[in-house]
Amino acid sequence: MGKSLTFRYERDVDILYIDVCPPYAEQQSEDLGDEVIARLNPKTGEVENLEVMFFSTRLLRKDLFELPIAAAMRLASPS
Repeated sequence: MGKSLTFRYERDVDILYIDVCPPYAEQQSEDLGDEVIARLNPKTGEVENLEVMFFSTRLLRKDLFELPIAAAMRLASPS
């Protein structure tokens, strides 16, 4: 079963965090370009967290904002 996504915005640093799990020290970081950082599982290489820098600025742009990741979305089962 897939995991739910958690979205958290920190206004003071203008970063949107998209998490599958809480970040942890062992994760590897990869710069995806366009000021997006991915935190990867060190064993599987799967994306577990994304950090979108300058998020509020992106909302003011007229162009489309896309994340360079593939996603399979479906409704989560009720807990």
